[in-house]
Amino acid sequence: MKLTFIRKTVLSNQTNCPSLYRTDRNTFVVQGWRVSDEEALSQLDIPPHETVVEVPVDVLAEIARNA
Repeated sequence: MKLTFIRKTVLSNQTNCPSLYRTDRNTFVVQGWRVSDEEALSQLDIPPHETVVEVPVDVLAEIARNA
């Protein structure tokens, strides 16, 4: 899989997290903050092989601008 960097959040300072990447498989890869809030997680059905991450709106807005 080839990743193409799209954007990192302005909140990331010197790191690249959260970030958004486009793949050569017509999908996106999201690097974000791991959700550990038990109340939020209890509202989701997450299989053992998956996880969820939280991403600021400025990162996702980049998809809309480039779609």
